[in-house]
Amino acid sequence: MVLTKHIDWRLTRSALFVTFTSLGTASTALAADASLSDQAQEPPFDQERFNNEAVKPSWSLIIGAGGIYEPEYEGSDDLKVSPVPLVIFTYGEWLEIDPTGVTITALRREGFSLAGKVGYETGRDQDDHDRLNGLGDIDFAATVGAKAAYTWNAFEFYATLDQTIEGSESLIGTLGVEYSAPVTERLMLGAGAEVVVANDKHMQAYFGVNAAQAAASGLSEYKAEAGIKRVNVSASATYGLSEDWFIRGEAALGILTGDAADSPIVEKKLQPSASIFVGYKF
Repeated sequence: MVLTKHIDWRLTRSALFVTFTSLGTASTALAADASLSDQAQEPPFDQERFNNEAVKPSWSLIIGAGGIYEPEYEGSDDLKVSPVPLVIFTYGEWLEIDPTGVTITALRREGFSLAGKVGYETGRDQDDHDRLNGLGDIDFAATVGAKAAYTWNAFEFYATLDQTIEGSESLIGTLGVEYSAPVTERLMLGAGAEVVVANDKHMQAYFGVNAAQAAASGLSEYKAEAGIKRVNVSASATYGLSEDWFIRGEAALGILTGDAADSPIVEKKLQPSASIFVGYKF
């Protein structure tokens, strides 16, 4: 599902700032004929020593809904519209929960960050499209992964690695760059590009056809090997309708390459998608 990896709109971050003030007490004259400049002042009152209230945590919650227009399966020439709920929760600078999974950032320093992630792979059902009949289902499965990123001005350069547990047993790596910058106080534009690399098991599960599948589906037998499977480009716009409400739209194009593009399962190498969401930020 194409969504969240581009969901860092910088509207999901919030911080609470607390300012403490203190008042100094002016000293009195020690003698009637002594000058004020010769008098020592008492130390300023330390308000924080007597403040027993805990500092409130920095968190953000976004809820909303929208829809995505995308291929019926990866490689399909037919498109479908699917409703998608939107829930994004962040806590401080280290925890984010979004529709793609849970991300924990362990390190941030001088623009560099390192994070771990737990997510999922939706798999594929042979009933999703006529061309998949006889290929069998690919089971839904959990994924674990890591992301390293470097932020420079409005750019983020990143690399991710995700391993599927059970299911297709995929190992997928991604190299990409994202750009995001405000145009006005309410409008933010973004763009991105990435290259996706997959191992033999992922390629064979989603694009290969073994002998039994060929006999059941009528497709030619095909062996798909590891390599670059696709290149993705995207553009997005986020507009603040008010202080709390916003709307976001995104258009993307995936280009299947290598053994993925040559698979008999694939009807079309170009994989367009578009999405729109309305959300409320607490």
